[in-house]
Amino acid sequence: RLRNLFPRLPLALLMRVFVVDNGGQWTHREWRVLKYLGAETKIVPNDTPASELKGLDGLVLSGGAPRVGVDPEKMGKNGEYLDEVGSPILGICAGHQFMAKHFGGDAAPAAVPEFGKAVLTVHEPDVLFDGLPASFEVWESHNDEVSALPDKFVAIASTPNCSIQAMRHTQRPLFGLQFHPEVEHTQFGYDIFRNFLKVCEGKA
Repeated sequence: RLRNLFPRLPLALLMRVFVVDNGGQWTHREWRVLKYLGAETKIVPNDTPASELKGLDGLVLSGGAPRVGVDPEKMGKNGEYLDEVGSPILGICAGHQFMAKHFGGDAAPAAVPEFGKAVLTVHEPDVLFDGLPASFEVWESHNDEVSALPDKFVAIASTPNCSIQAMRHTQRPLFGLQFHPEVEHTQFGYDIFRNFLKVCEGKA
């Protein structure tokens, strides 16, 4: 089924992009998409020492059960990965929220929690959305959201009920997505992962 949802794309073999498991219901799907797109990938627990993840081409911080706005300490060593792993990092849902909080922003219970489809609007051109339309449907599953951007980050997309659906660091290849690009209900999800892999390859 993934063959239809995520067409194989010409990426360099043996590019190593691991997925940090924060307990998300779709963590395994993030791994499957990366694998299908040509990356060498595996799922690692979020208490893995940062030293074991150095030298990777990229890292994905998965969504998860912890509510970052309430229990950020349950995100394991994600902070060490953000500080010590020099490769591009993509945070999804809880990973996105933790990234914001770790760098001095904030995550808090959403005024309107989002579950199901929402229309994403891209406000700032960015490599993650390269070649995609300005608006498309994405899949949401969150009670919390990024409530304040950290320093040196910019918001690049929103939905009607969440103003920071996507963000990126202005100097480092750090990206955060509130929605879930790995599920079939998100349009252009494989394109978003493909664009992230281009960053990991140094081609974007």
